[in-house]
Formats: sequence, C-alpha cells, structure tokens
Amino acid sequence: MKLLLAEDDAMLADALTTQLGGAGFEVEHAPNGAVADYLLSKQSFDIAVLDIGLPMMDGLSVLKHVRQTQPALPVLLLSARDALDDRVAGLQAGADDYVTKPFDFPELVARLQALLRRSQPANSSALLGRLSLDPTSRRALVAGEPLELSGREWTLLELLVNQRDKVVTKEQITQTWSAEGGETGGGNSIEVYIHRLRRKLEDAGLVIRTVRGLGYLMETEA
Repeated sequence: MKLLLAEDDAMLADALTTQLGGAGFEVEHAPNGAVADYLLSKQSFDIAVLDIGLPMMDGLSVLKHVRQTQPALPVLLLSARDALDDRVAGLQAGADDYVTKPFDFPELVARLQALLRRSQPANSSALLGRLSLDPTSRRALVAGEPLELSGREWTLLELLVNQRDKVVTKEQITQTWSAEGGETGGGNSIEVYIHRLRRKLEDAGLVIRTVRGLGYLMETEA
C-alpha cells in the first residue's frame, strides 16, 4: 500500500517512515504542505497521513484541495491540537480519521488499516491461485471450499496475499498482529503459523517460501 506522509517534524517523519515501512507501507514523505499537494496531484496513493500544522500550506488546505480531485482517498489527520473544535473542523474538511499527538504507533497502524478496509468496495475480493479472500467477511475459500482459520491465521494470510511476490518480514507480521490486538509472539510463533498455513494451502496452487534472513514470500506454483 502506497502512503503519503506529510509531516514537517523531521525526527517524527523519519521514525514514522521506518515504522510504516516495517508495517508494509511504501511511504512517500512530504516535508511541507506545498510538496504534499504536488505529490497528491502527480502520484497515485492508497492512503494519506497529513499533519495539520504544515508550513507553506497547512494540512486542512491540502485536504480540501485533494477532496476536489480524489474524493475517495482515505485521509488521516495528525495534530497536536486535541480540542473538540479542531477535531470537528478536520472531519468537516473531509478527513476520514483524526489522531492527536502523542500517539501509540500500533494504534496509528490499526486506524490506517481500518480506513483501507472501509475504502474497499463491499464486494471486493482477492484471488490468487485457487484461493479467494473476502476481506469484508474475513472468509477464505480454496477451490470454493471454506478454510477454517483462526483470527491470527487470517491476518497473516491476508498480509501475505496483499504483499504477494514481495518479501514479508517477521517485523511486518508482528506489527500487523500487534495492530489487530493481543500478544504478538516471537519468531517461533510466526514459524508455527506459517507451517499451519502451508498445510491449509496445499490445494490452493500457492507456495509460501522462506527467504532466509528476510522473511516469507507468497507465490503461485509454477
């Protein structure tokens, strides 16, 4: 998922870029509102995070502008302002969510993932090999037959499918599990769940490859 991060605090922007990258996002950083406005007009993004207090062009102005051209783009506002009037102004300007600083990173990721889920068409599904995923109902089918999956198995499978043909790191997996709530477990826990998914996907025409030292890769069988 490609994400625009508009944040003028360099230290916070660097930290968020690293953390969001670890959570599976491809991050493009804009240090001010003018750059954010330009990038949004020239590139395609799946979601945007805008700080309200941006220099050159504030976040609300960027938001109002992007709503004229991309009304469906999910946008989350960041701000140190936590007054009710500020939150209402942000939402009325077209924001889909509003997070005040300071915030916990797992909560930010969870909110971004919720916005992305809501932005998908209700009947959208992912097809890979003989596997079909329905994000709305959180159901998986192999050749039309339902798979019995735990909540953590579903989250892991959805991540691998969404990042298919790309390496998914253990850090991305633990970040995603953390955002869904509950204990993340360690490396051995991840290996256990990968093993379970491999068994359940034997008839799906898919392979979960281990990329030593990096993570896991979902591919269709040759």
